[in-house]
Amino acid sequence: MTIQYKLKKAGKRWRDYPGKEKFKYKTSECDFRLLDSKKKKVLVEKGSYKHILKRFRQIEFFKHRG
Repeated sequence: MTIQYKLKKAGKRWRDYPGKEKFKYKTSECDFRLLDSKKKKVLVEKGSYKHILKRFRQIEFFKHRG
């Protein structure tokens, strides 16, 4: 799965989320979305960072569950 972000004010296109350590902006300044690994299907349309990570963890949990 891929997490992408876009700035709320001047963001014109979605960019791949580089990771927590390399991210330049505050998470409150951006919108996030969750895509499948091939970047063809949007799993979560648009939301906060917390909302996207919560859904990401849910999907991963059920994917690897017995």
